[in-house]
Amino acid sequence: MQDIAILRAGGAQILATPQGYLLNAAVRDGGLQTVVACCHDGGQIEEEIGTIVDYGGKLLDVIVEHPLYGELRGNLMIANRRDLALFLAQLLKTAAKPLSALTGGVHLHTIEAADQAVLDEIREALLRKGFLLS
Repeated sequence: MQDIAILRAGGAQILATPQGYLLNAAVRDGGLQTVVACCHDGGQIEEEIGTIVDYGGKLLDVIVEHPLYGELRGNLMIANRRDLALFLAQLLKTAAKPLSALTGGVHLHTIEAADQAVLDEIREALLRKGFLLS
């Protein structure tokens, strides 16, 4: 952990994700990105993220607005069902609470996809399932 802090202090852009540490340049696929506002309970995490990856999206992060600290962001980098399974296993193993637990389930996600049509399909699917805030 100290080694990562030293590298970051030296200017290296390193993301901490559920899959481990990633250099920022290695995670940029060059696709289009959008931010969506969502709300759901902790029991719906798998369905929400599964919807995003099943439609061809990559879930880059989760963002909440904390009353004391301001914006808190967790880098997720979940691109497929395997990544999702690993994330859910880590959530269970650590008994950690998701960031959205701090805000009553309200959170933002940055989603990346190959083109606007895929982003539109993801948004529509999340809306149909009741995950998007209007």
